Amino acid sequence: MNSRTYQPISAQTKGHGKFILGCFINAGSWYNTINRIHRWTATRESRYVCICNVHSLVTARQDEAFRKALMDADMATPDGMPIAWMLRQMGFPNQQRINGPDLMWNYCQLAERINEPIFLYGSTQKTLDILQQKLLAFFPKLLIAGTCSPPFRKLTNQEDTEIVNLINQSGARVVFVSLGCPKQELWMAEQRGKINAVMVGVGAAFDYHAGSIKRAPLWMQHHGLEWLHRLYSEPRRLWKRYIVTNSIFILAAGWQLIVYKWKM
Repeated sequence: MNSRTYQPISAQTKGHGKFILGCFINAGSWYNTINRIHRWTATRESRYVCICNVHSLVTARQDEAFRKALMDADMATPDGMPIAWMLRQMGFPNQQRINGPDLMWNYCQLAERINEPIFLYGSTQKTLDILQQKLLAFFPKLLIAGTCSPPFRKLTNQEDTEIVNLINQSGARVVFVSLGCPKQELWMAEQRGKINAVMVGVGAAFDYHAGSIKRAPLWMQHHGLEWLHRLYSEPRRLWKRYIVTNSIFILAAGWQLIVYKWKM
């Protein structure tokens, strides 16, 4: 790997942000976030971006490998209003929620304008086919360099190498990764330095934009209630994630804020 391809970002150079439940979360506007990704793509740097919500931070407390993947990320954005609210209480009063589906959509708008090729990695082939149609309907000049729907199992070393080569040979500058948490974060951490592009883990963004999953109304998104909409839509699969992890987060985050305010 060429040393110019990836230079580690130290804790001191990660940018503005705070540690929330033990993980560093970057503070910044939509403009700052998109512009930072673009600076990396312009020089073909191998980087990865994690989109962190309540589930991510609680999972990281229980899974050291996943926590390391979040901590080693070149940027970790506050997905979920509770994370944004925490940053607002800790010195960033104007912090916005930087979520996966909107980050992907907004960056595609930029990519179309500057002719920057993207790659779609994850989900099913059916979803990818629909997603490509939807993206090109809104962004007719968007360069989709390639897509790949990996098997829903651990990849062999040969398969892993083939996928890395496929992405690199495509010429993509940004790779949107939709494998779900924590799989996508662990995969991106493993591929940094191998894939010559910026990897952005966007969670369920592929399904949202393809229409496979209906997203919460805007008023619920703006009031931090998107989790409730997802719980209502898929109660059997998500009840534990939201009921248990949300409770853990409220207790842990509440204590962190009490300590933070007390030290001020």
